[in-house]
Amino acid sequence: MSHFGTVAEKLRRSTVRIDGSGSGVIWAPGAVVTNAHVARTDRAKIETWNGRTVEAVLEKRDPRRDLALLHAPCDAPAIQPGDSDALRAGQIVLAVGNPLGFVGALSTGVIYGHGPVRGLGRHNWVLADLRLAPGNSGGPLADSEGRLVGINTMIAGRLALAVPANAVAEFLTSARDRVMLGVTLREIPRAGLLILEVAPGSPAARASLLAGDILVGITPGELHASIAGSPILRLRFTRGGNPHIREVAVRLRPAEAAA
Repeated sequence: MSHFGTVAEKLRRSTVRIDGSGSGVIWAPGAVVTNAHVARTDRAKIETWNGRTVEAVLEKRDPRRDLALLHAPCDAPAIQPGDSDALRAGQIVLAVGNPLGFVGALSTGVIYGHGPVRGLGRHNWVLADLRLAPGNSGGPLADSEGRLVGINTMIAGRLALAVPANAVAEFLTSARDRVMLGVTLREIPRAGLLILEVAPGSPAARASLLAGDILVGITPGELHASIAGSPILRLRFTRGGNPHIREVAVRLRPAEAAA
């Protein structure tokens, strides 16, 4: 296989299909990056290059930068990040995605520029003379060595726009710093906060909280403030219709991080 063919195949293996249409990139084991407009709900179905389908849980979403981070137990290889600030006009780039139902479709083009785009705020973009279609959103834009330089996001005129890889890295760093309980809640008047879902591997899951439990004696605002301010959260809850109130201590941060 030629060098170009080898690079393209590696990119395909690090690209996933999300909910049957959009695309995503395996950034690291268990971490999938895509566009916020692709990951619109708390859960998604992800299909890897070998046809395996797994369920992903939304960890973070930034609509302003159109980025989202999903947690998914993928066994596919992670992509190699590149330095988007080092891009130069005329460089060859490759895009992999799932446009119009074609899984793992490959497009090639060249870098047009890098920087802000009029009408799209102050954020930097990677601009490429590259053919994309619906279904490419969230997929990788890579250099000729297969290093990720952007997350394909939209078309502006004849140019493809991608979120720079360095901006993705910043987004993921802030995601790691954010503390999360790992539950989806619904406020029930005069009852408490009903847990609708518990994210696998989350602090709530490790504390044995379950979907259907009702948190009592705390409002959504108080819960948010407690999560932000303490490494260990003490919650009171009822389970299974039993009025008996239980209590659990949820460790939100590792012990070394809490010190």
